[in-house]
Amino acid sequence: MNDLTCVIIGGGHVGLHSLKAIKEETHGMVNGRRLRFVLIDKQSGHMRKMLLFRPAVGQEDIMVPWTHYSFSEGVEFVQGKVTSVDSGAKQIQYEDTHGNHALMPYDILVVAVGSIVRRPEPDRGGIALTDPLAAAAIRERWHANLRKAVSEMNPEERKRLMSIAVAGAGISGVETSAELALEMRREASSLGLNPSNISVYLLSGQKRLFMEGPEKVGIKLDQALSNCGVKVLYNRKVTKAEEDAVQLSNGDRLPVGLCIWTIGLIPNPALQSMGLPLTSDGQVLVDECYRVQGAQGVYSIGDCARIVDPSNGKADLMRAGEGALQADKLGKIVMADLEGRPAPVHKSPSSIIDFFCIGLGEDRGFVWGRKWGLNMFITGKLGWKIRKLAWDKGSMLR
Repeated sequence: MNDLTCVIIGGGHVGLHSLKAIKEETHGMVNGRRLRFVLIDKQSGHMRKMLLFRPAVGQEDIMVPWTHYSFSEGVEFVQGKVTSVDSGAKQIQYEDTHGNHALMPYDILVVAVGSIVRRPEPDRGGIALTDPLAAAAIRERWHANLRKAVSEMNPEERKRLMSIAVAGAGISGVETSAELALEMRREASSLGLNPSNISVYLLSGQKRLFMEGPEKVGIKLDQALSNCGVKVLYNRKVTKAEEDAVQLSNGDRLPVGLCIWTIGLIPNPALQSMGLPLTSDGQVLVDECYRVQGAQGVYSIGDCARIVDPSNGKADLMRAGEGALQADKLGKIVMADLEGRPAPVHKSPSSIIDFFCIGLGEDRGFVWGRKWGLNMFITGKLGWKIRKLAWDKGSMLR
C-alpha cells in the first residue's frame, strides 16, 4: 500500500507542536500504512516569535534550526511559501526560495501559518517590531541615540535622544517597553550618562492595561512597569511618528528619539491566496474538531484559525498557550478521523482557568490566574521563571 503524506504548513510554535503531536499519536503508521511528514515554512528554521523584542534589546538569536528537535527525525523540510490549496485534488502549490513553483500532494494537511505583527500605514513613521531585521534596526537606532547623547550639550535634546515611545500596550508592547527600559538604563550608565534620564513611554489607547482581566490586574501591572522605568500614557494613541517626536491622538506632541509600533497581530495574509474559507477577519473557518469547512483532510489551528468552544461559544485568543493545547488535541483528532471513529472536540482552556504570564526583564515577571472567581498573582523571580518556562515550552526547548 502507498504511504500517506501529512503536510504541515508553518513552522511556528503551533506547527511544531502539531508535527510532534501527530507523530506521537500515530507512531508514523496508520492502518498499516506509513505516514510521511513534510513541514513547509518560509524560514530556514523555527523563529521564536514570542521573543521578537529580544533582538531589539540585545543581540539574542531567536532562530532555532529544524534539526534541533528530536521529533524532526525523518521529517522532510521544505523552505518555501504555500500559494494555494486545491482541496479537491488534495495538493498544494508552493514557491521555493528561488522563485520556482511546485505542486505537492497530501493526504492530511495542517494549516498553521499563524499571524503576523500588524503594521501601521507607511506614512506614519517609526519602526514596527515585525521581524528580526526590524528588531535589529530598533536596537541600532537607540544605541546610536545614546551615543549621540553623550556629546549633546543641549539638555532637552539629550533627554529626547534618551527617550522612546512604544505604541501599543498589549503583552508585546508591555514586554518590549520593560526590557528596553532596563537595558537602556544599563547602557546609559556604561556610557557615563545618567540612567534616570532614560524615558520609555508606553502608549495605550485604552483606559487601563490588560483589558482581558479585572481592573486590579491592570493596576498591578502598571505598578510593575513603573518599577522597571516605564511610564504608561492612557487614552492616547500615536497618530504619527516624526523624526524628533510623536504626535498623539489628544493633540500632544511627545519628544522622543524613536517610536516602536507594537499594535497587535492579524491572521497571516498568506491565507488570502490559499483558497480556504475565511472569516471576515481573515481566519480559517473550522468546526469543533479543527476540520476546515468543505475541505476533507484539511485542518487548521493557532492564530490563523477561528476556533470556538461549542459548549460556550467562546473563541480562543491569539496566544501561544491556546495553540499548543489545540495541537495536542489535533493529534488525537487526526488519528480518530483516520481510523473512522468519533473525534474529541475543542474545549477552550479559559473554561478551565484564565492564565496569563508576562515577562518584565530578567528576574521580573508578572503572572495572573483566575479560578473559581479568585485572582492569583505571582511576581518577581518566580513570575519570571514561569514566563521563561512558557517561552521555552512554546518553542519546545524543554
